[in-house]
Amino acid sequence: MIELTRLNGKPFSLNALYIETVESFPDTTITLTNGRKFIVLESEEEVRNKVALFYKSIHVLSNPHIRGDQNEEE
Repeated sequence: MIELTRLNGKPFSLNALYIETVESFPDTTITLTNGRKFIVLESEEEVRNKVALFYKSIHVLSNPHIRGDQNEEE
């Protein structure tokens, strides 16, 4: 889960695994895989950073091949 803030200032937690897109219109709009949308105070970059940290914490990005890192030995 990542912690975000609604436009009215209320914090909430969102399961980052269900995020499909993050866009700025100029407000940051998060669209989930089920079509539900959330508008948040955080910037698009902040949301992406929170999602990346969440993925690392659950070891989704622990594999260098999944992250897109190049192995120098290849």
